[in-house]
Amino acid sequence: MRFRLKVCCIRSVEEARLAIALGADALGLVSAMPSGPGVIAEAQIATIAAAVAPPVATFLLTSAQDPETIIAQQQRCGANTLQLVDEMAPEAYPILRAALPGVKLVQVIHVTGPESVEEATVVASEVDALLLDSGNPSAAVKELGGTGRVHNWTFSRRIVEEAPVPVFLAGGLHAGNVAEAIAQVQPFGLDVCSGVRTEERLDEAKLRPFIAAMRAVRTGGNA
Repeated sequence: MRFRLKVCCIRSVEEARLAIALGADALGLVSAMPSGPGVIAEAQIATIAAAVAPPVATFLLTSAQDPETIIAQQQRCGANTLQLVDEMAPEAYPILRAALPGVKLVQVIHVTGPESVEEATVVASEVDALLLDSGNPSAAVKELGGTGRVHNWTFSRRIVEEAPVPVFLAGGLHAGNVAEAIAQVQPFGLDVCSGVRTEERLDEAKLRPFIAAMRAVRTGGNA
């Protein structure tokens, strides 16, 4: 089985090229957030997205919840995938679909307990994929990703088993735990940010062993 890799918090064209050269299937580009790392200006997101050729996917991470705001943001940035990091009203998804044909929708589920399994199964039919993270949308200052924390993978595994769409796993992943994460959750893909960064820059010395550990699982121990 081939596990897809999304490298998030990309801040420059140079970081994008490094991630792709090492094997990334997708890049995460973080727009304005209430908290967390990796935020860059929309103009920079547009520059990076324009420099990335298919089949690599460009994910625009948006904390907006209003469909019209999100549509305008995607049109400014040009990413081919929307990562919706906060809860959306059910009626928002068809509006986004109609306005942005060809743009993939990925809904983030912040795994906090068994209630997250139900949340994921309800929304799965509206989107192209789910992404399981370790934020806390109920905090005084919302945490919508990039916490570097690992959540309870038992609930993530249940979501993978029950969801009819691909599921990415995020939250505190690094070279030392990615093999265990794959074994426990069996996700479609992995999403990493803080585990491969040093002082707000993509660190090749961390990304290489992360990818090697991921590929070792995929190939049964031969990276």
